[in-house]
Amino acid sequence: MKRKIKLNTIYEHFKGNKYIVLDVAKDSETLKDVVVYRALYNDNKLYVRDIDNFLSEIDQKKYPNINQKYRFQEIIVKDERNDK
Repeated sequence: MKRKIKLNTIYEHFKGNKYIVLDVAKDSETLKDVVVYRALYNDNKLYVRDIDNFLSEIDQKKYPNINQKYRFQEIIVKDERNDK
């Protein structure tokens, strides 16, 4: 099953930083899909990355001590306001 990008969703990079996915756009040169996402730390920089790279699995040979399967993995955020 192919993974899909979820907009307005928080993802964690395998190195620990968190990002929110804002949109999917087209690279003007190649017309390939790119993910537009914003860092949720420091100065909240805006980034783009090839969608295939964003959704890719981690190279376990290069990073043998990483337990996360994907380069960016969705974070499930629990709304504690409704847990009363």
